[in-house]
Amino acid sequence: MSASSSLSADLAHRVLAAGLDPQALVAIVDAALAEDLAGGEDVTSVATVPEQTRASAVFASRAAGVVAGLDIAEAVLERAARHPVRCEQHAADGDRVVAGQRLLTVSGHARDLLLAERTALNLLGHLCGIATLTRAWVDAVTGTSAAIRDTRKTTPLLRALEKYAVRCGGGTNHRMSLSDAALVKDNHVLAAGGVVPAFQRVRSACPDLPVEVEVDSVDDAVAAVEAGADLVLLDNFGLEQLRQAVARVAGRARLEASGGLTLKDAAAVAATGVDYLAVGALTHSAPVLDIGLDFGEPDHGGAAWA
Repeated sequence: MSASSSLSADLAHRVLAAGLDPQALVAIVDAALAEDLAGGEDVTSVATVPEQTRASAVFASRAAGVVAGLDIAEAVLERAARHPVRCEQHAADGDRVVAGQRLLTVSGHARDLLLAERTALNLLGHLCGIATLTRAWVDAVTGTSAAIRDTRKTTPLLRALEKYAVRCGGGTNHRMSLSDAALVKDNHVLAAGGVVPAFQRVRSACPDLPVEVEVDSVDDAVAAVEAGADLVLLDNFGLEQLRQAVARVAGRARLEASGGLTLKDAAAVAATGVDYLAVGALTHSAPVLDIGLDFGEPDHGGAAWA
């Protein structure tokens, strides 16, 4: 793998522009590649591919979907490569693509590409799957004022990448961590002795942070708003309860529907007038988008790819 501790300047700039931390991405990619090697080497490629063999390959989608993670795939290729690797993107993150569409062309030493292949495909397919599912939810609520929002139900250590994929699909991010916003949930309410005292304690302790309050009744939603909450999570409300909450809150706070939501019912939930639909499935249950990496004929002479 690369001896450098960073990405190339151009790729690092693109990663930053996407709202990601290049050094954090390097740490994730290096750990994933190290897991794949398990302290050894790619024994199959070393045995079958002459060291100076060069090759080109194409990442292509084998199903329709939405793209997310092309720069992340490039980061894997860079970090895996012992020699320079060339990448050319044929789509952009957020694009809808059809089956058979090329996403990324790569060229370099064949052993480097083979070492990077599975890790790059694992991350790219996973992130494209999240973006694709998110776009389906966003499409389902088109024509309403509701936004689709993710949760903290993410793969450990991949949260930033997964929430980036949600953005690529047109969704909106909820809090990134336990420290950048407060969410008063049922156990906090129980510990504090009620919705209002729980909210008041958090607001007093964290006056500058956003505070969302989870409730399970319309009356508690109104009480939270009257106590000063400007964001209320309506947990497992039916459609009629959602409509009642919207009517009684009357625009004094933003409302988020959560719990048991399905894509089939998304339009009806959004039509009640809530501001957000919280969908944990975006990150914890998105199917991987099928993406393949197909190699061209290798160049055993080591000539540069044209």
